Amino acid sequence: MKIAVIVLFVLMYAVMIIKPAWRTWAALAVALVFVVMGAVPAKEVLDAIDFNVLMMIAGTMLVVYYFIESKMPNRIAELLLVKSKNVRTVIILMSLFSGVVSAFIDNVATVLMIAPVGIAICKKLKINPVGMLLSIAVSSNLQGAATLVGDTTSIMLGGYADMSFLDFFFMKGRPGIFWAVELGALGTVGVMWILFRKQTQPVTSETHTEVESYYPSIFLLAIVVTLIAASFIPDKPAITNGVICCAYGVICMMIDMVRGRRAAGALKALREIDFLTLGLLCGLFIVIRGLNHVGLIDDVAKAIAKLGGSNLFLLYTVIVWVSVLISAFVDNIPYVATMLPVVQSVAASMGMPPYLLYFGLLSGATLGGNLTPVGASANITATGILRREGYEVSLKDFSKIGIPFTLTAVTIGYLFIWFVWR
Repeated sequence: MKIAVIVLFVLMYAVMIIKPAWRTWAALAVALVFVVMGAVPAKEVLDAIDFNVLMMIAGTMLVVYYFIESKMPNRIAELLLVKSKNVRTVIILMSLFSGVVSAFIDNVATVLMIAPVGIAICKKLKINPVGMLLSIAVSSNLQGAATLVGDTTSIMLGGYADMSFLDFFFMKGRPGIFWAVELGALGTVGVMWILFRKQTQPVTSETHTEVESYYPSIFLLAIVVTLIAASFIPDKPAITNGVICCAYGVICMMIDMVRGRRAAGALKALREIDFLTLGLLCGLFIVIRGLNHVGLIDDVAKAIAKLGGSNLFLLYTVIVWVSVLISAFVDNIPYVATMLPVVQSVAASMGMPPYLLYFGLLSGATLGGNLTPVGASANITATGILRREGYEVSLKDFSKIGIPFTLTAVTIGYLFIWFVWR
């Protein structure tokens, strides 16, 4: 069965790369085959799906719909254009802004919040939005490892290693992983400066959009604040963040109906939820459960530990870069969950604290998702938004941004963590 699972997994990704429009159906088809063949027991299907992530996406999409309808993205776009000299500067500012936000909330929610602003800017400038939205997505995914609340993998590490929110900044008298991520982010500014070097056309904004309502903007900020506050609640239910986002989405719909738009407005908002993206994620969750169930992820984890041997630098290097490669194709949540006890065991056998290897694992597994359009939920969300706008993102399109961005950020973080924590 293991060989069949590998073949199906490879075929699924081949279809995703060759035919981006078929991504959702490829993932769902392989997920169904996995269930039929027993790679994922039927009783585990619902457990395999991360409903917290799906609810976060759906709820945030609802709020974002009203955010767009309020014309606030257009107003923010005008303000950014006033502060920018050219298109390249706008793209860099948008990417850095998404990174800052994503350090404190889930990167998918960040993309859903900021992408409408990017789309609005591109429409005003009459330029292709692919470069800007992909930069927003990869920047968002990068910053997820910066803080305890930035990404699910960060939360997992914090819980496993008993790390507090402040430990990500300074821990045991040394700079934490936050600084490795931020240095990597600064390095990517140079990458974007080169990638978008030809987009030096000046920008201006001669229009002044009047914002029709402010409650969607308030609720978007409320999502950020509430998610941060919720991160400090011990032993909270797994779907807490999803419930928070959905609650704000439902409140937006209720306010819209009270203001006189009746049920038609709510139905239109529901239709704006990107069900193809949600379907793709459902399929991937089940497929990854299949890989885990037949022992493939565990096999890879053991091979990494064996390959590193007793040489600390080699072991650290293997953990970082193999994590990057694996996370380009496999959801990093089950991988990190599998590797945390492996890393702890290896560090104990070498008689050393595990933090060097912990941070190497987190940085590699988080940033590796930027190598492919399906390697991270933020990338899937961004490409889904672009598809709805009429732009299909090929592997080549994504690689032009994702590969140099990833290599630069990972290399800088890799060196920083080594020299600080060895």
